[in-house]
Amino acid sequence: MRLRTAAAVAATTALGAGAAVWAGRCASGVALTPGRPLPGEPKLTVHSTAAGQVTLTRTLASQRPGTYGLTGDGCHAAVGPVVEGAPHPADCVVRRLETVTRGTLEPGTRVWLTPQVYEGDPGRAFGLSYEDVEVDGEIGPLPAWYVPAVRDTWVITAHGIGATREHPLVVLDFLHRKQLPVLNLSYRGDAGAPPSPDGVSHLGYAEWRDLDASVRYAAQRGARRIVLFGWSTGAAMALHTAAHSPLRHLISGLILDSPVLDWQTTLRAIAAARGTPAPLLPLVVRAAQGRTSLHAGRAAQLADSGRIDVPTLILHGPDDHLAPWAASRELAERRPDLITLHAVPGAPHAAMWNADPAGYQEALRRFLVPLV
Repeated sequence: MRLRTAAAVAATTALGAGAAVWAGRCASGVALTPGRPLPGEPKLTVHSTAAGQVTLTRTLASQRPGTYGLTGDGCHAAVGPVVEGAPHPADCVVRRLETVTRGTLEPGTRVWLTPQVYEGDPGRAFGLSYEDVEVDGEIGPLPAWYVPAVRDTWVITAHGIGATREHPLVVLDFLHRKQLPVLNLSYRGDAGAPPSPDGVSHLGYAEWRDLDASVRYAAQRGARRIVLFGWSTGAAMALHTAAHSPLRHLISGLILDSPVLDWQTTLRAIAAARGTPAPLLPLVVRAAQGRTSLHAGRAAQLADSGRIDVPTLILHGPDDHLAPWAASRELAERRPDLITLHAVPGAPHAAMWNADPAGYQEALRRFLVPLV
């Protein structure tokens, strides 16, 4: 029985409490599956392409400002802003077509926007020299890309749930031009990394140990200071690592993009976006607690401003419906001496760079200058 059908039956018929609990457990498992893309933008149709342009179905998403990946079955491209004044049918929008990295964009192709602009490795994306390395993680070797540079302050990146280490490539060229070595980590549940022992994501509450292993790796290779840069659940991993790592004295700063500070709200949002009926959402949270040992107190600990003792940049916005913006705003308000909040309106979850690349990079520059 398909999950959505099972959930709807459990919520709306007399199958009983047992069926509802079973459906809630199924829904929690789907929401916590490592490596599965997050529910995101609606699918669009490619209507035509021309030199440096692509015509797409007109929706709120396709009209969003900024730079995004455009992905579909067998294809991936990077698209820039809407091309104002370009002729197009009333039900379409024309965006700048930056590059096609895989496949072709034929008329009729179904695609959707994604924060992942680049595919491949740092060499393919930017022509940068890099090393394929392995970090000795708690449950096995973790593949990573290391891009060397001259400074002894390293940046370690951690992508979020539903993404891969290709997502942080959006900031790699910027960081390299600032002469900062970058370690771009894959962690448990990622392709090529060991699976999570229980088969589910812990939304950063277990995965942080893999980020901690990368801190140890960087220290062994000569890093004197380390900035942790995390997206979504990767941001939660960074907060845990800064609080609990035996080498936390090396961590000189945190950059948190769309941080998941309230795992229950995020889990409900993911489950709802995957079609779980509203009456089942409390059961999804309860099932997740049982499977992962997460509890409400951990969310409060993560958003505790007293646990942050290094300069921190939060990049987030009010249009993120998976990780509540209010939690980031409140955290920043409690520690204005250490936390800087860069607000990005109009950006979906983990797409703060995409909505305003220039503004995002300027916020990074200002934050990083005193740390390096």
